[in-house]
Amino acid sequence: MIHEKSCGAIVYRKFHGNTEILLVRHINSGHWSFPKGHVEKGETEVETARREIMEETSIDVIIDPTFRETVTYSPRRDTVKNVVYFLAKAKNVDFVPQKDEISEVRWVDITYAPHILSYDNDRTITVKAKNAIKDLY
Repeated sequence: MIHEKSCGAIVYRKFHGNTEILLVRHINSGHWSFPKGHVEKGETEVETARREIMEETSIDVIIDPTFRETVTYSPRRDTVKNVVYFLAKAKNVDFVPQKDEISEVRWVDITYAPHILSYDNDRTITVKAKNAIKDLY
């Protein structure tokens, strides 16, 4: 059995009094999710999440390590993948999709995001993120 680990975040911003989160559409599968990627040797989870968000979207973030959710799934028959998600506040809002991995990037109202997200695990994390963000303001 192969074990993989990735880290990412639910990136948010306040826009006209509403909370919006950043969603990315992956080129290969076409699914909508959050920015994330594989942990590189010597990186912490937070470092991986910040780097991957920057690589995939060109957005710099402030990560809240107190919000930490893990999703486990099997992308292939012989593989188990753990993805750790944090909450991250965007420092800039203009994005540039990573050409070889991301086909589209969108800021979406957090209450509408579950209608776009491809997977139930991501919808569940969105609800938790919404509640955590609400507690911050």
